[in-house]
Amino acid sequence: MGGNGSAATGGNELGAFLRSRREAVVPAAVGLPGGSRRRTPGLRRAELATLAGVSVEYLTRLEQGRDRRPSGEILAALADALGLSPDERIHLHRLVKATTGGACQNVAPPARTVRPTVRALLDRLEPAPALVVNQLGELLAFTAGYGRLAGPLGLLEAAPPGLPNLTRFVFTDARAREAFPDWDRVADERAADLRAAASLGDFHAAVLAEELTAAAGSPFSGRFAVQGALPGRTGVERWAHPLAGELLLAYESLEVSGAGEQRLIVYLPADGATETALDLLNRRLPVS
Repeated sequence: MGGNGSAATGGNELGAFLRSRREAVVPAAVGLPGGSRRRTPGLRRAELATLAGVSVEYLTRLEQGRDRRPSGEILAALADALGLSPDERIHLHRLVKATTGGACQNVAPPARTVRPTVRALLDRLEPAPALVVNQLGELLAFTAGYGRLAGPLGLLEAAPPGLPNLTRFVFTDARAREAFPDWDRVADERAADLRAAASLGDFHAAVLAEELTAAAGSPFSGRFAVQGALPGRTGVERWAHPLAGELLLAYESLEVSGAGEQRLIVYLPADGATETALDLLNRRLPVS
């Protein structure tokens, strides 16, 4: 099911992810010498194979997509040798399931209904800016505090199929580069989010990626093509707000269990100036 999703990201996501992580490892970090004579970035295949306790031939088959059914023990050994983060380990296991058919590729419409208890949680978070999004970046629900923050920037304007889409806004709306002074970092995150969904066989994520490739060109396609990139779930963003001025916002992104790839994102002021600015914004734009 959903073969287009795999085609859109190259068809060998497991091998591409392993290769990208191998090439990202600094040899000195695992006790190996560096030097200018290396012809490839990161670790050589033979070096990773030795560290993980597998044969070079087997690692080659994995990276080339000729073997897509590694055991859990081998995945754990590779993850240890590569120093993968918890999120990267989870993604690696999901890639194996998607590749071997253990997780059916998703052709059902993305979840766009938010549970009443999650909406009640948003109410409790007021006046903090908080929102719920799905794997496509569609804005499903949000606090009034987020509305006051995002509305004047244009982020709440609906796009097909009738919902605001944060990923589409970043890449296709000219206002995005003004709204996010560090646009490149935000764009990297949004593309990595969509890539992660498409690499796991999400048909709708792959379709949106094709649309954004056509609409935005290389600023999107170049980022989407980066293999092994995973979105950050916590960090700090700079926003340029027309009413509140420049804001420094820390964010936490949490998975909504059992909700079909929905995430709850909460923004908090990262400095005193932003805290004051948000307080003033809440007073200036009260809930109607």
